[in-house]
Amino acid sequence: MSDYVTVARDGAIAVITLDNPPVNALSHHLREPLFKALEAARDDAAVEGIVIACAGRTFISGADITEFGTPKALASPSLPELCALLESLPKPAVAAIHGTALGGGLELALACHYRVADKGAKVGLPEVKLGLLPGAGGTVRLPRLVGPEKAVAMIVSGNPINASAALEAGVVDAIAAGDLTADAIAFAKARVADGGPHVPVRDRDDKIAPARADLSGFEAAVKEATRKTRGLEAPLACATAVRNAVTLPFDEALKKERELFIGLVNGVQSRAQRHLFFAEREAAKVPGVSKEVQPRAVKKVGVIGAGTMGGGIAMSFVNGGYPVTILEMSDEALDRGFATIDKNYGISVSRGSLSEEAKAERMGRFSRTTNYADLADCDLIIEAVFEEMGVKKEVFGRLDAIAKPGAILASNTSYLDVDEIAASTGRPQDVVGLHFFSPANVMRLLEIVRGDKTAPDVLLTALTVARKIGKVPVVVGVCHGFVGNRMLGARSAEGEDLLLEGASPEQIDKVFADFGWPMGPFAMGDLAGLDIGWRNRKSLGKTAAIGDALCEAGRFGQKTGKGFYLYEQGSRKPIPDPEVAKLIEEKARERGVNRRDISDDEITERTLYPMINEGARILEEKIAARPSDIDIVWTNGYGFPIGKGGPMFWADTEGLRKIVERLEYWHGKTGKDVFKPAALLKQMAEDGGSFSGRPAA
Repeated sequence: MSDYVTVARDGAIAVITLDNPPVNALSHHLREPLFKALEAARDDAAVEGIVIACAGRTFISGADITEFGTPKALASPSLPELCALLESLPKPAVAAIHGTALGGGLELALACHYRVADKGAKVGLPEVKLGLLPGAGGTVRLPRLVGPEKAVAMIVSGNPINASAALEAGVVDAIAAGDLTADAIAFAKARVADGGPHVPVRDRDDKIAPARADLSGFEAAVKEATRKTRGLEAPLACATAVRNAVTLPFDEALKKERELFIGLVNGVQSRAQRHLFFAEREAAKVPGVSKEVQPRAVKKVGVIGAGTMGGGIAMSFVNGGYPVTILEMSDEALDRGFATIDKNYGISVSRGSLSEEAKAERMGRFSRTTNYADLADCDLIIEAVFEEMGVKKEVFGRLDAIAKPGAILASNTSYLDVDEIAASTGRPQDVVGLHFFSPANVMRLLEIVRGDKTAPDVLLTALTVARKIGKVPVVVGVCHGFVGNRMLGARSAEGEDLLLEGASPEQIDKVFADFGWPMGPFAMGDLAGLDIGWRNRKSLGKTAAIGDALCEAGRFGQKTGKGFYLYEQGSRKPIPDPEVAKLIEEKARERGVNRRDISDDEITERTLYPMINEGARILEEKIAARPSDIDIVWTNGYGFPIGKGGPMFWADTEGLRKIVERLEYWHGKTGKDVFKPAALLKQMAEDGGSFSGRPAA
């Protein structure tokens, strides 16, 4: 029928094959011929059943999100029209699912009478991760197959399930034993032979009737599913749509679902999350790394340091399938490190996310040593030692002596000059920064720090390995703190002054929480340990009146039960402490500061606006290749709310002119460089430009 849809016959079964590389997205140029093929099969008396299959590596992966916001997105035939046609067919329609059936792909399959999956298939409705809900009947049909409680958990999480779980839940009707298409054809023939009735999903009621009689179980499932989605609109809209599927007639619930979808797709949060979706893919494109460059082979990894960071890094690689050798200075240090690793895996086992067999397999991939020579056969060696240049250079000097030619030598530095570290070796082209975030086995972000002499194939290898171990990699340049920590320094610069001038830790933290951060800077400081910043300040000859005083009093945060807040035994809940308020007032008096009421807007202007300003400076200096790379760093490594799209995307929605005006105001008032507007930021504000619309460097 077209380049994208072909029809073949196997007896009385019409086999409609979709072929829209690379992932069979439901673009308009696919929907149109598919609709015509379904109409033709419906009207052909010789056709008694239909199988919808896909060429290539996967079933329909979802909608074509590049069409969002364009006329093609809603052009007829739309996906809802396709689903309505499928559901109205008087002959059985079977979806043959391989690879992934996600989003609109699963919605199309749900409109079929039956679904047969390959044993390696995965199905899901991940629209929530783009700030959306399934807009073609997913929230109304899925509850009729799996029950509303299971449906709301699947839709709000957006996480796919495998074929066996899909069969158990009722999403699919059979798993192919051999060739998928052949088995789907056989399944269709059997259903034709049965003579029906072939009940469409829309008319199935048995899985939602109990919830219709008593919603309490469903509401409990909603509460659990949305527990960690504070501030995001899409998860709540998803829950509303599933509730509608239970309480409203099918067609009315379908109409409400579409209204909710349109509202979300036109909203700021979905635009922000779609921005991040494309930004993550754009970050893989690194200037100077051509398509001809090939990654180096990495078969074995070495990690120096078995502490919190080193152990977490080692776990990340083991989880990704790599054998890892951990080096420490003593057997005692190794014992402590491996005890922590074993405990962490044990927690996963107790939660049911890891089996005892899988734990044993992962622990078996570790080896331990106190001898640098045992790292000689590693393809990638990462140091996670103390953050001090002399220590780092000593480690790299020793690695230079024992590492095999072509081995990649990486530093997990958070701030230090990777070029200076590389210069301590005779192979600076093989040196790269790999800045993991703590806990390294959990946090997704990996800043790949490109030194002046880092080879292109080393960068490509780092990107490839990062994705294999489940990280979101972003290549950044060399400067103090790189992208994330450098901007964090700008965000934190006014923290103590805000306290001295009249704000409280709880007020500032509330402003951050209301913005959408998981926690505010003072609660975060208590969680991380205030002594870390204290030691760092002392090493740099710097002071912080309040932070230093707290540490001198032994108040290091949660681990001591006292920091900026009080913590009851066994609790992580921060409790405001009158002693801290008293300390702040004393320090203000010592410095002759007249305290006053500080507005929430002022807190935002003096914390988040300098952060945006520093981001603009980073772009000027080409430390980051593009604004969206900065957004990926901050949403994946620092808790910037995904519903706001990252700091540079949010700056556009806040208004660049407004940000520049307020920065200039505070610069005039304080004289501090952190408020002096970056040239790029000023120029963009004057020209009416935007970070999210700015082309890649």
